[in-house]
Amino acid sequence: MASIRPRIGVEYAEKATIVTFTDEKILEEKDIQALGESIMSVVEQAERLNLILDFCNVSFLSSAVLGLLIRVSKKVYERDGQLRLCNIDPKIHEIFKITRLNKIFDICRDVEDATESLAAAH
Repeated sequence: MASIRPRIGVEYAEKATIVTFTDEKILEEKDIQALGESIMSVVEQAERLNLILDFCNVSFLSSAVLGLLIRVSKKVYERDGQLRLCNIDPKIHEIFKITRLNKIFDICRDVEDATESLAAAH
Protein backbone atom coordinates (compact mmCIF):
# COMPACT_ATOMS: atom_id res chain seq x y z
CA MET A 1 0.00 0.00 0.00
CA ALA A 2 1.39 3.42 -0.96
CA SER A 3 2.07 5.93 1.76
CA ILE A 4 -0.48 8.68 2.20
CA ARG A 5 0.67 11.95 0.70
CA PRO A 6 1.16 14.77 1.27
CA ARG A 7 2.78 14.22 4.60
CA ILE A 8 2.79 16.69 7.44
CA GLY A 9 4.84 17.03 10.56
CA VAL A 10 3.07 18.07 13.75
CA GLU A 11 4.92 19.64 16.66
CA TYR A 12 3.18 20.56 19.89
CA ALA A 13 5.06 23.57 21.23
CA GLU A 14 4.25 25.42 24.44
CA LYS A 15 2.23 28.20 22.83
CA ALA A 16 1.17 26.66 19.50
CA THR A 17 0.70 23.58 17.41
CA ILE A 18 2.97 23.73 14.37
CA VAL A 19 1.99 21.81 11.24
CA THR A 20 4.81 21.61 8.70
CA PHE A 21 4.08 20.56 5.15
CA THR A 22 6.78 18.09 4.12
CA ASP A 23 6.08 17.92 0.38
CA GLU A 24 7.49 20.41 -2.11
CA LYS A 25 4.42 20.22 -4.37
CA ILE A 26 0.79 20.04 -3.27
CA LEU A 27 -1.13 19.67 -6.50
CA GLU A 28 -3.20 16.48 -6.70
CA GLU A 29 -6.80 16.53 -5.51
CA LYS A 30 -6.41 13.27 -3.55
CA ASP A 31 -3.33 14.68 -1.81
CA ILE A 32 -5.16 17.88 -0.91
CA GLN A 33 -8.07 15.87 0.45
CA ALA A 34 -5.71 13.75 2.59
CA LEU A 35 -3.96 16.91 3.75
CA GLY A 36 -7.29 18.43 4.74
CA GLU A 37 -8.22 15.35 6.75
CA SER A 38 -4.85 15.39 8.52
CA ILE A 39 -5.03 19.08 9.43
CA MET A 40 -8.70 18.92 10.47
CA SER A 41 -7.95 16.04 12.83
CA VAL A 42 -5.29 18.20 14.50
CA VAL A 43 -7.72 21.13 14.74
CA GLU A 44 -10.50 18.99 16.19
CA GLN A 45 -8.28 17.62 18.95
CA ALA A 46 -8.07 20.93 20.79
CA GLU A 47 -10.21 23.83 21.91
CA ARG A 48 -8.72 27.29 21.44
CA LEU A 49 -5.99 25.96 19.22
CA ASN A 50 -3.12 28.24 18.22
CA LEU A 51 -2.16 26.74 14.87
CA ILE A 52 0.87 27.61 12.77
CA LEU A 53 1.03 26.24 9.22
CA ASP A 54 4.66 26.15 8.11
CA PHE A 55 5.18 26.16 4.34
CA CYS A 56 9.01 25.98 4.52
CA ASN A 57 9.19 22.96 2.15
CA VAL A 58 6.44 24.00 -0.28
CA SER A 59 7.30 25.64 -3.59
CA PHE A 60 4.17 24.72 -5.60
CA LEU A 61 0.53 24.40 -4.64
CA SER A 62 -2.74 24.32 -6.53
CA SER A 63 -5.59 26.76 -6.07
CA ALA A 64 -7.51 23.98 -4.31
CA VAL A 65 -5.07 24.34 -1.41
CA LEU A 66 -6.24 27.93 -0.98
CA GLY A 67 -9.79 26.64 -0.53
CA LEU A 68 -8.51 24.14 2.01
CA LEU A 69 -6.75 26.92 3.94
CA ILE A 70 -9.98 28.90 4.09
CA ARG A 71 -11.83 25.85 5.48
CA VAL A 72 -9.08 25.25 8.05
CA SER A 73 -9.18 28.92 9.05
CA LYS A 74 -12.95 28.81 9.52
CA LYS A 75 -12.70 25.68 11.68
CA VAL A 76 -9.89 27.15 13.83
CA TYR A 77 -11.82 30.39 14.43
CA GLU A 78 -15.06 28.49 15.17
CA ARG A 79 -13.14 26.75 17.95
CA ASP A 80 -11.98 30.13 19.31
CA GLY A 81 -8.42 29.54 18.09
CA GLN A 82 -5.89 31.47 16.05
CA LEU A 83 -4.10 30.66 12.82
CA ARG A 84 -0.80 31.87 11.38
CA LEU A 85 0.89 30.93 8.10
CA CYS A 86 4.66 31.20 7.74
CA ASN A 87 7.68 30.52 5.51
CA ILE A 88 5.66 31.06 2.34
CA ASP A 89 7.68 30.99 -0.89
CA PRO A 90 7.68 34.42 -2.62
CA LYS A 91 5.92 33.00 -5.71
CA ILE A 92 3.18 31.52 -3.55
CA HIS A 93 2.95 34.72 -1.50
CA GLU A 94 2.27 36.58 -4.75
CA ILE A 95 -0.79 34.33 -5.27
CA PHE A 96 -2.00 35.27 -1.78
CA LYS A 97 -1.67 38.95 -2.75
CA ILE A 98 -3.44 38.55 -6.11
CA THR A 99 -6.35 36.69 -4.48
CA ARG A 100 -6.30 39.11 -1.51
CA LEU A 101 -5.93 36.16 0.85
CA ASN A 102 -3.04 38.03 2.45
CA LYS A 103 -5.79 40.26 3.93
CA ILE A 104 -7.57 37.22 5.41
CA PHE A 105 -4.60 35.25 6.72
CA ASP A 106 -1.97 36.40 9.18
CA ILE A 107 1.23 35.60 7.30
CA CYS A 108 4.48 35.65 9.24
CA ARG A 109 8.10 35.43 8.13
CA ASP A 110 8.94 32.25 10.08
CA VAL A 111 7.79 30.02 12.95
CA GLU A 112 9.41 32.28 15.54
CA ASP A 113 7.54 35.36 14.25
CA ALA A 114 4.32 33.38 14.08
CA THR A 115 4.73 32.21 17.68
CA GLU A 116 5.43 35.77 18.86
CA SER A 117 2.40 37.01 16.91
CA LEU A 118 0.17 34.45 18.67
CA ALA A 119 1.57 35.39 22.08
CA ALA A 120 0.99 39.10 21.39
CA ALA A 121 -2.61 38.42 20.42
CA HIS A 122 -3.47 36.96 23.83
